Amino acid sequence: MLVKPEEVGLSSSRLGRITDHLQRYIDAGKLAGTLTLVARRGKIAYFEPQGHLEIERTRPVTEDAIFRIYSMTKPIVSVGLMMLWEQGRVQLDDPVGKFIPSWRDQRVFVGGNHPAWKTTPVERPMTIRDLLCHTSGLTYGFMERTNVDAAYRKLGVGDRTRAGYTLRDMIDELAALPLEFSPGTRWNYSVSTDVVGYLIEVISGQRLDAYLREHVLQPLGMTDTSFVIRAEQVTRFAANYQRQADDGLKLIDDPVNSLYRDGGFFSGGGGLVSTAPDYFRFTTMLLNQGELDGVRVLGRKTVELMTLNHLADGQDLSTLALPGMFTETAYGGVGFGLGFSVMQSPARAQISGTPGEFAWGGAAGTAFWVDPVEQMIVVFMTQIMQMGLPSPYPIRRELRTLTYSAVIE
Repeated sequence: MLVKPEEVGLSSSRLGRITDHLQRYIDAGKLAGTLTLVARRGKIAYFEPQGHLEIERTRPVTEDAIFRIYSMTKPIVSVGLMMLWEQGRVQLDDPVGKFIPSWRDQRVFVGGNHPAWKTTPVERPMTIRDLLCHTSGLTYGFMERTNVDAAYRKLGVGDRTRAGYTLRDMIDELAALPLEFSPGTRWNYSVSTDVVGYLIEVISGQRLDAYLREHVLQPLGMTDTSFVIRAEQVTRFAANYQRQADDGLKLIDDPVNSLYRDGGFFSGGGGLVSTAPDYFRFTTMLLNQGELDGVRVLGRKTVELMTLNHLADGQDLSTLALPGMFTETAYGGVGFGLGFSVMQSPARAQISGTPGEFAWGGAAGTAFWVDPVEQMIVVFMTQIMQMGLPSPYPIRRELRTLTYSAVIE
């Protein structure tokens, strides 16, 4: 239910700046459409669809539109594993090799190319916390910065377009590849949460999609969040675009024949589609310290643990992250918890925010953040891939400025 912003200490006129700002992107042909939700004190104060789900068929964005959330899958899957942690079935300091025997003797890249590697033993085994925090030594193929990620691309590690490809196949491929660094020594955005998804399958005995549906999505009433688009959902499914060098948009995934119609590889790091209302329910559960509408998904202390900075010695990403790499957040002033970034210092990050706020985003421009101090949640949906371009649109930073400047009490 939408309330007047002033009822929850927000300014209507200042929130209106969000509409004006995003419309400039849309009118310039830089974005097809957006959907922005701002809530405070448990009530939605701003919920604005703008533009189109699909330029080619001129379908307008609606409040129940479905979007590829890519890496915003990671917090959901991380919650799924922490539910097993609460049952005592896994510990954060467990070596990953306890559950994946082929990973017990991992090695770190020194030189060479696939398959002729020069390596050295890890300084210590990779742990479950390393996977949740992206300090595992794993990487992504799209980084295009080392011989290791080149091997990921060559082998198609995590490539959902591969027919019959499974999480087990990915695990077997990774077992034969060296790590970028010894676990715990650096931070690198990676397929770590895909591995978390596989561990959920091993520990729970359920396929990842079934586990998430039973233990997270259905209990929270997230009825439109899934790895697969059903036939009746296609009319609400947004098209996905690639930004071009001239700032134009190229259609790269048509809703009618999308890969998401088939299912297949259940990527714990980026495979879900969702809606703004669904993701608002998920983030509200986290803001409520694990509970929503009388359903408790996690304990209060578990959410507290997940939203602490787990990087070594309280460091932020500017000191621990590998240089020249893609991620979904700024480096300075931002740490990392068990599944999402954690704000340490807005001054160092040079963006509006609050220490303790946690957030993440997705490759197609989606984003969310939860601010426990301000009791605020923001969910932003759009579909534009910008990786590989020298200067992606700073929409997330702009949205933070616009949203926080609307706080009046």
